[in-house]
Amino acid sequence: MTKPRIAIVLFNLGGPDRPESIRPFLVNLFTDPDVLRVNPLVRPFLARFIAAARVKPATRNYALIGGRSPLLAFTEQQARALEAALPEYEARCFVAMRYWHPMSDAVARAVHAWNPDEVLLLPLYPQYSTTTTGSSLRAWREAAAKAGLMKTTSILCCYYSDDGFIRAITGIVRRSWEQAQNDLPDDQNLRILFSAHGLPKVIIDGGDPYQFQIERSVAGVVQCLGIRDLDYVICYQSRATPEEWTGPSTEEEIERAGRDGVAVLVVPIAFVSEHAETLVELDIDYKELAERVGVPGYFRAPAPNTDAGFIGALAGLVRRMRGFGPGICSHVGGRTCPGAQTECPFARADARERMYSR
Repeated sequence: MTKPRIAIVLFNLGGPDRPESIRPFLVNLFTDPDVLRVNPLVRPFLARFIAAARVKPATRNYALIGGRSPLLAFTEQQARALEAALPEYEARCFVAMRYWHPMSDAVARAVHAWNPDEVLLLPLYPQYSTTTTGSSLRAWREAAAKAGLMKTTSILCCYYSDDGFIRAITGIVRRSWEQAQNDLPDDQNLRILFSAHGLPKVIIDGGDPYQFQIERSVAGVVQCLGIRDLDYVICYQSRATPEEWTGPSTEEEIERAGRDGVAVLVVPIAFVSEHAETLVELDIDYKELAERVGVPGYFRAPAPNTDAGFIGALAGLVRRMRGFGPGICSHVGGRTCPGAQTECPFARADARERMYSR
């Protein structure tokens, strides 16, 4: 029997592949209308201004990890691992980065040339946001149209509380928790900081479901951990503009831990691959902050990367997507966000996505 020929497109942020790529990468990021929500006539100029201001600190950060982002390498490893986890299909995973190469235009042409029976769009963002998955889907629609890619397409919008995903993250957290406990004195309290990338509060107030989904992911992991009287908090990192962002910030929570005299285990709940926000911000900057404010122990759970449980969860999602049929779906098929989350793709673009995917 011939195996179904399936192209799986993995969406991720992307990152500069050399120091010279840092400025154009930042320009691409801040030119995105889903990220910088200002008058479109002003956006190109403001994007270049913000990028110019951030080149120096970004260059410093990337220099600490070899001068480039490791995100593409980690994502390619995930792609190969996912292919191997789907032996019943002739599956090929394509990596489409949003702000640096390989980007959607080139990837859509590659998918077209491979000529699959169907296409599955799988974001490496477990929690949906208009600024991440939403932006990647918009870029993909435009690229697929230009490439003449007219294949049956299934689109996964989110999997923030998928059982397989929750079990995989819980396993990583449990191992990190046990290691931290082994390294600490018996009478030392330990607090988990579930750290996610922040968003401007105006985007959340506008109905973006990201914060709601982060909270549900954490609730699922905490329940699965089953640790009695667990001390934990959700916090947000990587603030990029002076406007009000989601909080509390991870910095604030580290400072509070110092005042409380508790050790911390930082869990990157929204990141599934190591990159600058984990390897620099969490491992270097926040660790130094923890030492300055007297946190008695600082630990960090790794991102899933190619963790067997996580890859297995992605494989399960692929199988389920095919069962749901073409169009947009969540990890359970239909809409999972409350009505207040008006930027949920089911509320915002269900009809458009279904028309496009068919």
